[in-house]
Amino acid sequence: MDVASENRLSLPLQPSSASSARSISCLGNAGIQIIHPVVDFPFADWQKIIAVHLHGAFLTTRAAMRAMIATGRGGCILYTGSIHSHIASPNKSAYVAAKHALSGLTKSVAKEGAKHKIRANLISPGFVRTALVEKQIPEQAQQLGITEEEVVKNVMLGATVDGEFTSLEDLAETAIFLAAFRAWR
Repeated sequence: MDVASENRLSLPLQPSSASSARSISCLGNAGIQIIHPVVDFPFADWQKIIAVHLHGAFLTTRAAMRAMIATGRGGCILYTGSIHSHIASPNKSAYVAAKHALSGLTKSVAKEGAKHKIRANLISPGFVRTALVEKQIPEQAQQLGITEEEVVKNVMLGATVDGEFTSLEDLAETAIFLAAFRAWR
């Protein structure tokens, strides 16, 4: 699915009959990564990252909020941010900009959605060992002139408390917890 295409996400979301007695949850998790120094960053790649991360989140959010408001039961909108929603790294200007913007979108949705019992949260993990991260390891090693092991140890995990990647299970459990939390009864 092309989350950055308004035509693809223009149909209204319909709650399933199984969820008719509960609130709706929406998880915005689409993401891509392309790394270049700012001075060499192709504008088309910049636009692609912004489109997937930010336009996709906006379009999904708009559709989810409309469905949540229509049910009158509210819901929960979750976004997968990143450590880069809060800090920056070299060669990731578009990704960092998109993730910072996603933090702002989350805050706006929380403010606007509150009167409709809609909550919004941003989950901001450290590095998760996914295909997206695996692809970055050799790219960063080449760009930074260091070994792949040094990229993992020093660039990706150097500032972590435990020196470990965040697990997919940690992310899933956090999302389930936040989606299940009922702020309004």
